[in-house]
Amino acid sequence: MDWASLAGIALALAGVAAGQVLDGGQIGSLLQPAAFLIVAVGTMGAVLLQSGMASFVRGMRMLRWVFSPPVSKSNTLKQDALLWSATARREGLLSLERFVDTVNDRYAEKGLRLIVDGIDPYKIREILDVDISSYERRERQAIRIWEAAGGYAPTIGILGAVLGLIHVMENLGDPARLGSGIAVAFVATVYGVGLANLIFLPVANKLKNIVGDEVRRREMLADVFCSVANGDNARVVEERILAYS
Repeated sequence: MDWASLAGIALALAGVAAGQVLDGGQIGSLLQPAAFLIVAVGTMGAVLLQSGMASFVRGMRMLRWVFSPPVSKSNTLKQDALLWSATARREGLLSLERFVDTVNDRYAEKGLRLIVDGIDPYKIREILDVDISSYERRERQAIRIWEAAGGYAPTIGILGAVLGLIHVMENLGDPARLGSGIAVAFVATVYGVGLANLIFLPVANKLKNIVGDEVRRREMLADVFCSVANGDNARVVEERILAYS
């Protein structure tokens, strides 16, 4: 569990609530279901229209990484890479076949299989680079739904404000109903700007960092596999690994 993410959200919401109270307002005035519905559903609808179902679903599933990031395998794989290099130098490339079914990483398994199959090192690099590019493009396309939400939410909030003001104008003859319309108008703007800058954009940036770490890990493995296929000295492989530390 990433407690920093939970603390960040709690701190942001607490800051807004504390500012409202210190300014003489009440927390209850910020709780407007109609305003939240307009902003949240409107934003998600716009994002779905832009991104398509596959990217939208993928991006929503990635939200869990903000609070429970994928377990990093970098340190373990670095040790494994040194073992693969030493084994290949000592016993030959075919000796790596015994590691193919035991490595707990699909990308590493793919690289090992390419080496065992005797693929040319340059072809191995080309294949692994295409794999990295495809992975990064797919993941970043999913992350864009949160960036898009951060862009649409403030505008949808303004739309909610206009709807609230229309409600106010329709009920000028009934003062008792003016307060709710004005509340929806202003709170919708708060929801739009707040969700964009306190939730959507921070989530997008955190997911970018997580994907960036995974891309660097795969690039490291691609370098390692090319070195092993070329028969480079274990010291060379180690230096390549240290370059990614």
